[in-house]
Amino acid sequence: MKNMKLVPILSITLLVGLVLSGCIDSVFDLPITYESHPTKISYTITYGYLATCTGSGRYDIKYDCDIPDKLLGFQDYDILYKQDFEVVSIDNNSFVRWNISDNDEKTYELGLKADVIVESFLVPDISGSGALSIDQINSSYPEVTDKYLQSQYNDDLLLIDPTDLNIKNEARNIVGLSDSNNSFLLAMDIFFWFSENTDYAIHNGGGSNVQPASLTLQKKTGDCDDLSFLYISLCRAVGIPARFIRGYLLSEDVGGFITATPHAWTEVFVGGSIGNNGWIPVECACVCDDSKTNVNQNFGVENAFHLRLFIDDGTNESLQTSLSGISYVTYGADRQIDLESFNNVDNYIELESEKLVVTSKGSRYYQ
Repeated sequence: MKNMKLVPILSITLLVGLVLSGCIDSVFDLPITYESHPTKISYTITYGYLATCTGSGRYDIKYDCDIPDKLLGFQDYDILYKQDFEVVSIDNNSFVRWNISDNDEKTYELGLKADVIVESFLVPDISGSGALSIDQINSSYPEVTDKYLQSQYNDDLLLIDPTDLNIKNEARNIVGLSDSNNSFLLAMDIFFWFSENTDYAIHNGGGSNVQPASLTLQKKTGDCDDLSFLYISLCRAVGIPARFIRGYLLSEDVGGFITATPHAWTEVFVGGSIGNNGWIPVECACVCDDSKTNVNQNFGVENAFHLRLFIDDGTNESLQTSLSGISYVTYGADRQIDLESFNNVDNYIELESEKLVVTSKGSRYYQ
């Protein structure tokens, strides 16, 4: 009888050992299931600038207000100030441009009101299947590599810098540990290192000035712009095209109200039929301490709380535009123009809420 009891005891011991060693997924293919969260939402967002003109003398005001976009969903918009404007489309971006020249004392509400439905976007396979190698990208997509492997300046500040020696060495060390030349897997390796070695932090004093990628690497901290510039630089340093995305990130404040905060994230190009015409989103401003969780939830994922406004085209002018706001020139000695940015979220509704499931074989899905 004693020998008969030994088998289940040993089985339980073996099972506990497998769980503690992390091998249980390999044996039973048990998935990781995260808490349910909104994966499809609808809301109305109003954003732009109030420009209040007082005093006397002529003034010129110029403002490009980005039209919202999304990877999955629907949006429609209305223009708030329906004079002195045109709708412009350049490369991947569309915006409403105001060119105002006047002498009147007046307040202009320059901006958009958009009704939006957004669904979470997910690359379902994180095994790298279907992604191109770096060599294949270079040979098959020269128009992408020409745009998105270069350094980029904002005025005289070098923000995206794949040529920086420390950035190049760090990126090469990361990919040197991999046996793969698969662009998806290498970008994921860089993101894992990035998650392990950097932290999201608002600039001291609450300043809004952006940091060069080289400084962010040195400090290992930065806000969403800074971290995005560093991740882009690391990817470009080893030949993976990457680009800057700007928009809004929705969140719930302490009073339970939904707010929209200006935000930045990235995309990397892995080719094939993956993602959005070969581009996959990457959220660099992660706040979770677990790097595996960050990969599962933020690499190749753009959740429903992201609203796209601007996609960088790889030029200095594009980067400058993405970081600038409204501008004006006054010609009267006592002419005053006061600017106030605004954004408001109304009519927020959670349409779907699902759990993210990730299997040990590299597939993930919502259920």
